[in-house]
Amino acid sequence: MHDPAFQEGSELMVDDVDRARAQEYALLATLLSHSPDARMIGRLALLRGDASALGATHTALAEAAAKANAESVKEEYFDLFDGLGRGRLLPYASHYLTGSLYGRPLARLRETLRSLGIEKAEHLSEPEDHAAILCEIMAGLAGGQIPAPAEAEREFFEKHLAPWVGRLFADLECAESAAFYARVGAVGRTFVEIETEAFTLPASGPML
Repeated sequence: MHDPAFQEGSELMVDDVDRARAQEYALLATLLSHSPDARMIGRLALLRGDASALGATHTALAEAAAKANAESVKEEYFDLFDGLGRGRLLPYASHYLTGSLYGRPLARLRETLRSLGIEKAEHLSEPEDHAAILCEIMAGLAGGQIPAPAEAEREFFEKHLAPWVGRLFADLECAESAAFYARVGAVGRTFVEIETEAFTLPASGPML
């Protein structure tokens, strides 16, 4: 996201794997919070994947970006997240878990944020259980910008993302109005699957 949604601490030392994870979460946070401008689309078109499942989704995203332009992606984002059509997606934990907004999942999240000392930025209008905000928080935890106990990242993911965000990305991947954003959905779905599996490993195990 362009502006930090939450007040954060100073960056801690992190290894290359956690830095890569933080970058992946930050990318998803940005693309879920607003449509990318022409400069970012150009950078995405330069992504290079590898033979891994996640690498393949990066390659597909780069190919979609190479075919896209800022105006078409802006319209696509509007139809998916801001429009009034049947295909509109509501990227909130409360919606996916309870069928309504501002539900108990949001209340539980706010309790967790208070326990971590994370304050909502004054300019933020979205409920904190928006997928973009949750990905931004995970980026901060993985990258060390949000100081927290070692187990906090795993607990935050398992409590506030794992129960639902994979379904959001799968819905995005299959949405009728999605072209560029279908590839974003594939990146998110695959990354969440990797994270879910990695968090079942012992705390000292690798994350990717």
